[in-house]
Amino acid sequence: MKAAPRRAPTPGSLTGMVLGLITALAALYVWTSGSALPELVAAHFGFSGMANGFMPRRDYLAFMMFVVVVLPLLMTAGMGPLLRMPGARINMPNRDYWLAPERRESTIALLLGQLRLLAIALVLFLSHVHGLVVSANRVVPPMLDNLRMVRALAVFLLFVIVWMVLLFRRFRI
Repeated sequence: MKAAPRRAPTPGSLTGMVLGLITALAALYVWTSGSALPELVAAHFGFSGMANGFMPRRDYLAFMMFVVVVLPLLMTAGMGPLLRMPGARINMPNRDYWLAPERRESTIALLLGQLRLLAIALVLFLSHVHGLVVSANRVVPPMLDNLRMVRALAVFLLFVIVWMVLLFRRFRI
């Protein structure tokens, strides 16, 4: 019996697979590196980098797992059904053209793929922030490396700006 030919993954399914893999690896990273944290974790830092907020390690890890795993899941999987609802209010350039019945499903698939890209960037950024918190808790008193934090935030914000510009350009007619 002849096997059915394998279809190449679509861009949307590829971003979904990459998001799933990165999210799983990030969750593993947060969980395993969390064992290096003290029982009382310095989890909030002022402008000087000095710790000014603490929480139990268990609570910190639960919070980080939530933002690294659940938040991207809500951003992506939760948006699919909402965007596909018949009366969904989708605000975008040239809305009537892109959401016409013959283009609606491909437009929604493209939007979901773009949301997955944003979620990937968010997972990577939050994982890096967690790494900075782990490093900050290795010194006494705990001190966040503000330069690395500002650089990471700048890279993430630059990505978001470029992502938005390209997304809006994509929907020009």
